[in-house]
Amino acid sequence: MDPVTAAWLGVAIELICPIFVAFGLMTRVMALPLLALSLIIQFAFIQLPDHLFWAILFGWLFARGPGALSLDHAIGPALARTALPLAGEMAAAVAALTRYGGPAYQLFIRLWMAEIFWRSGLTKIASWDTTVLLFAEEYAVPLLPPELAAALATAIELGAPVLLVLGLGTRLASVPLIVMTAVIQFTYLDRLEHWYWAMLLGQLLLRGPGFLSLDHWLTRALARYFSQLDGKPAVSLAGTPRVVIVGGGFGGLACARALARCPAQVTVIDRRNYHLFQPLLYQVATASLSSADIATPFRAILRDQFNTTVLMERVNGVDTANRRVLFGDRSVPYDYLVLATGARHSYFGKDEWEGLAPGIKKIDDATDIRRRILSAFEHAEAADDDERRRLLTFVIVGAGPTGVEMAGAISELARFGMAGDFRRFEPSTARVILVQSGPRVLPSFPEILSQRALEQLGDLKVEVRLDSRVEQVDEMGVIVGGERIEARTVLWAAGVIASPAAKWLGAEHDRAGRAVVAPNLSLPGLANVFAIGDTALAEGAKGEPLPGVAPVAKQSGAYVASVIHARITGRPAPGPFRYRDMGGMATIGRKAAIANFGWLRLSGLPAWWLWGVVHVAFLVGARNRAGVMLNWLWAYVTFRSGVRLITGER
Repeated sequence: MDPVTAAWLGVAIELICPIFVAFGLMTRVMALPLLALSLIIQFAFIQLPDHLFWAILFGWLFARGPGALSLDHAIGPALARTALPLAGEMAAAVAALTRYGGPAYQLFIRLWMAEIFWRSGLTKIASWDTTVLLFAEEYAVPLLPPELAAALATAIELGAPVLLVLGLGTRLASVPLIVMTAVIQFTYLDRLEHWYWAMLLGQLLLRGPGFLSLDHWLTRALARYFSQLDGKPAVSLAGTPRVVIVGGGFGGLACARALARCPAQVTVIDRRNYHLFQPLLYQVATASLSSADIATPFRAILRDQFNTTVLMERVNGVDTANRRVLFGDRSVPYDYLVLATGARHSYFGKDEWEGLAPGIKKIDDATDIRRRILSAFEHAEAADDDERRRLLTFVIVGAGPTGVEMAGAISELARFGMAGDFRRFEPSTARVILVQSGPRVLPSFPEILSQRALEQLGDLKVEVRLDSRVEQVDEMGVIVGGERIEARTVLWAAGVIASPAAKWLGAEHDRAGRAVVAPNLSLPGLANVFAIGDTALAEGAKGEPLPGVAPVAKQSGAYVASVIHARITGRPAPGPFRYRDMGGMATIGRKAAIANFGWLRLSGLPAWWLWGVVHVAFLVGARNRAGVMLNWLWAYVTFRSGVRLITGER
């Protein structure tokens, strides 16, 4: 190849291939030209150890692939099942390369590293006096007496390579070699070569020696007698205590996951087959996210918990005398029962309003509200002026976090998400009215943050009516403080009432239906029955009732799991439940949010970014996190909502 063409080709490989390798996209394909380039430079241009190490590392990527943290891992299985030509054959070839080429390459690396350190050890023996003098005079930070340091280094360099060659105790043999390499690098000789040694040894430490090793065959032999080495449960669950968790919300799921290593038969019962991330449910209702972005099947979450079974059933009672959870004409027995049944909307005695002013607690609620909101805009295109005003007036009752977030999202949808979509009216003329019976919005937050939230709502043209009560709701609007507001869409975010779990047990409860619990969250007189989250009337450090928010549910679920685990294993029981308040956040709209962490209070853009990061971090599943981030990025850049579909019938 002529020099100019070779230079351009080399530059192209060095600029393009590393980008794909960094993202783990087409990793094996991109590793090959980098491997070839490294070998060409080594044998046709200049010989340096660095080039060989480059080639070895690129060969590792080709033989073993990029690992789980890569785009190849995320999209590879789906691509293999597509109708693309040769997709299945390519997937089979890649799988075969990983299965057979990977272990062979691991053997090559073991032999390579063994040769390097064995040769170094022999060199030390051949010139022992010089080696001792080197440890005495040359090391910047002498860690041991020179004779002992030289003897220890020589023993490691001669002993560990033998284990690497045999593949016996490979991971353990890699550790002293990595430590010794680090000591040399930072106390004596600073060379790039040492970092490559550490990388290759680190691969052996993380991935193991492969099946071409004594470690693999010894593990296979031991697995016949110890089933847990073959991926099976370490203990039999027969005869172990039965823990039944009713409800798979934040509290129930936290409890189930915390019992993963408990010697117990855990059963999670929920009327749905998925865990829902409720804090983002309003974004489904306002067409910013799809329901799949914030929901994950229980079976996918608990797939690796061998002691956990999931049942999709609607529980309708508890037989405490016989210790059974009832659903339909069937039941399941329990030794420990955890009630995490959540809460539903409260209309304060006006239950007939539910069909006229829906609340938002589940995906069905969100999709119904989305249909109502989007249909209002669609019907407004063909309506007369009076009807259009009713259609484009949205009333949200309740100015807690859900109400504030809903009001801000609807206003943003009208002002930005639908701009230019209609011909007979301007969507930004829609009225969004937020009604609050108290003197301020977000009453659970400090007053200064409530005031800033009120200002941010004003910036979004949301009309806020404080100290106002809803007196009547009908199909044509509401009456607030004696004033009639014509509105076709009324949404409820004013209050909740606990599930009937306390009534199932005949337990003492408050006006909201929350069961009174002991300091360890068990029910008085029923030491093996616990209530958590919105189901329980738990108290904080100062005796105040804890709020019905996700952090309370998650912490109480993990706490109850620790109580049950301690009882089953005979360990000392933990102390009373203490909620650690990590603060609260609420978003109002684009670049508008508030955050309260006690000593730190934020509003505006910093709080908005923090709110987004925290909510993405707490979503269950990498797919959901990626989907939400992409949707938010699209909406942020384009000012457009991504899921404006009207489905179902009203």
